Amino acid sequence: MRRVVITGMAGITSLGNTWDAIEPQLRAGASGVERMHEWDRFVDLNTRLAGPIRNFALPPHYTRKSVRTMGRVAQMATLATERALDNAGLLHDDLIRDGRMGVSYGSSTGSVDAISDFGSMLQTGEMGGINATTYIRMMTHTAAINIGVHFGLKGRIIPTSSACTSGSQGIGYAYEAIKFGRQDLMVAGGAEELCPSEAAVFDTLYATSTRNDAPKTTPSPFDRDRDGLVIGEGAGTLVLEEREHALARGARILAEICGFGSNSDGDHVTHPNSNTMQKAMTMALADAGLPASVIGYVSAHGTATEQGDIAETQATSRMFGKQMPISSMKGYLGHTLGACGAIESWWAIEMMNRGWFAPTLNLHNVDERCGELDYIIGSGRELACEYIMKNNFAFGGINTSLIYRRAA
Repeated sequence: MRRVVITGMAGITSLGNTWDAIEPQLRAGASGVERMHEWDRFVDLNTRLAGPIRNFALPPHYTRKSVRTMGRVAQMATLATERALDNAGLLHDDLIRDGRMGVSYGSSTGSVDAISDFGSMLQTGEMGGINATTYIRMMTHTAAINIGVHFGLKGRIIPTSSACTSGSQGIGYAYEAIKFGRQDLMVAGGAEELCPSEAAVFDTLYATSTRNDAPKTTPSPFDRDRDGLVIGEGAGTLVLEEREHALARGARILAEICGFGSNSDGDHVTHPNSNTMQKAMTMALADAGLPASVIGYVSAHGTATEQGDIAETQATSRMFGKQMPISSMKGYLGHTLGACGAIESWWAIEMMNRGWFAPTLNLHNVDERCGELDYIIGSGRELACEYIMKNNFAFGGINTSLIYRRAA
């Protein structure tokens, strides 16, 4: 089996696009969540909260021709990938275009504008808003294929569209493609663009926060007084590479991926299953050949929904015990859905390499029904970890667990 390392990382988030910009805001307890006044027209929508990226724009070198098949989600994914490739020293290297590099990338859905155009056709019978690129912008694998085409990547394309595990499955499947010798390099991650229809999905389940007049106080993962999740948007890209290939070209290694587990509950579409969550973590540890005792920190899914928080933390507590440091990043950005596994992996690796882990924002009083764990609150935590775990859980009962090792 081949070892898989990360040689590039980048993202697009509401708190900024570089770690140098993001870390001070995490330390200051900043939040990208705000009241969405433009959603007031949806009179039956209870939540008015989201984590939008304001004033997003592509750089001038993205020509009209190069973006004609890209909606917002593909644009964010492609720009994040460009920055990650540059971070890896590969952006202008022809080796990524000879078939050695593939793409494993996901989102919950395609771009909303394109979906609306087809919906309008079905309602009115008129096709005035539809053109030759509408479907390409709408399809769930729009991010993956646009990345491949934009950078001329000729390796395998693995589109992942599994709601909140789209990004983490993208990373996991890219890891396996390299580990088992199918590719030398992979672009991996996930993206999501903000849409009120996605807020409505959770609103109908009574799972959204309605603190509409106090947006910076929510979401509150694991807190006894939480009132639901807030959706966000963004993109995260990791460049994965076979270790010897990376060393041969003198690449800077940021971390190693050494374990991945993914399974499904097989019993309910929206009700989380703590036992199969724990099984996914067990599978990741077995894949890595590691005991649970070596994991120094868990980056939680932590959506601030009652059932999800309780099931996840109980599984994590059974797996690691009450001494395990854990925090969720969703208080800062909201739930970025298909992007969260990638953005949160990027952040967790940055924190591991610097020895400081951000707290769960808005966590003041841990829900006594949550598992016994060492919840990081307040000003964060200085920790020296060789291994960390990143967990994500999605609608459909899809569970993922990734294990990262600090670069030597």
